[in-house]
Amino acid sequence: MKKLLLLILLFGLSIQSFASYILIPMDAESQKNHLKAYGITYWTLNKQLKAKWLLNYRGGSFLLPDTENIRRECLIRGVSFEVISNTEAEEILSLISSPSQNMEAVVLEKAPKIAVYTPKGNHPWDDAVTMVLSYAEIPYEVIYDEEVLNDGLLVFDWLHLHHEDFTGQYGKFYGAYRAASWYIEEKMEAEALAKRLGYSKVSEEKRDVALKIRDYVVGGGFMFAMCSATDSFDIALAAEGIDICEPMFDGDGSDPGYQNKLDDSKAFAFSNFNLERNPLVYEFSSIDMTTKRNIPKTSDYFTLMDFSAKWDPVPTMLCQDHTAIIKGFMGQTTSFNPDNIKANVLILGETKLNGEAKYIHGIKGKGFFTFYGGHDPEDYQHKVGDPKTELELHPNSPGYRLILNNVLFPAARKKKQKT
Repeated sequence: MKKLLLLILLFGLSIQSFASYILIPMDAESQKNHLKAYGITYWTLNKQLKAKWLLNYRGGSFLLPDTENIRRECLIRGVSFEVISNTEAEEILSLISSPSQNMEAVVLEKAPKIAVYTPKGNHPWDDAVTMVLSYAEIPYEVIYDEEVLNDGLLVFDWLHLHHEDFTGQYGKFYGAYRAASWYIEEKMEAEALAKRLGYSKVSEEKRDVALKIRDYVVGGGFMFAMCSATDSFDIALAAEGIDICEPMFDGDGSDPGYQNKLDDSKAFAFSNFNLERNPLVYEFSSIDMTTKRNIPKTSDYFTLMDFSAKWDPVPTMLCQDHTAIIKGFMGQTTSFNPDNIKANVLILGETKLNGEAKYIHGIKGKGFFTFYGGHDPEDYQHKVGDPKTELELHPNSPGYRLILNNVLFPAARKKKQKT
């Protein structure tokens, strides 16, 4: 009997030592393709398998179950991985759980269903998020005003706002491009869509779209926006019921004294901002820091903030990267004026040289939002007509990793944030 028990014990220990996991390292030295690594993790979740996100462990690595299919996908997509034993995995998790380590293991449970709010005719390379989703092989659906107004957002877990102008001022391109064929065509298309949806003005239609998106977030949705979709969204909410558009945009004059009528309590992230009233100026408000910058390209970097992984896993999750210092990039809305950021909004990344916020996050109702300034993390000063970024040349882009952190964020089993 003793021999039998010994054999059973040895057999059990043997199984435990040979059971294995796949570790996808995310540090700078070990990972050949950081961006596609997120795609592997999403693919795993989509197969109804769970994963662990190892916050602050080797650049925010992923721990996946070991299957032949996952190994094969890693090889096909060029993602670096390590097969580790059950014992090794337990040692890693034990290290992470130590109170002395600023680390945490977050369970990822379900692949979020992703929507990208963008005009139907836009190509994936028109926007950094659709570009990186396509490169990482993470599926998404394109929606626009009609779907939003008809409550189509309710089936999605995560929403990205393309570089949209929710104020009805057509991106404030009037000064430089009002005679350009693409501007005239896009204005006509927007007006036709608004009319088809029952609106006399594009600004009124975009306002209602913004309100639907607000309700989606308040109800528990996750929203991510970049560039002009950040401040123009908040401006549209604050200007509900107020005409801030000049005649070249909506055919009639703006409301007298509209600046003093704004209600910034309705906005998500910003307050006490002043609108740019000149229709010839390519700027929405004082929120954006683009015209207040005097930073040479060679010195333009922003720094990710350091949070407690155990106490504040949400901002820690959103800041996972293989470097804390990331090269800057511009856009219509490049960065945010800290004087206009609400006190309950977290600054996740800042450009210290210019005293500006680059990357911010907040809670609205039951949901979350993240605003990321700039147009394309690997195209410093993207201009109309510039060629698309080839992500094959930037597979380890730390700026693009921040986007993908937000994509996986809804998959995490949430803990109450302490900050």
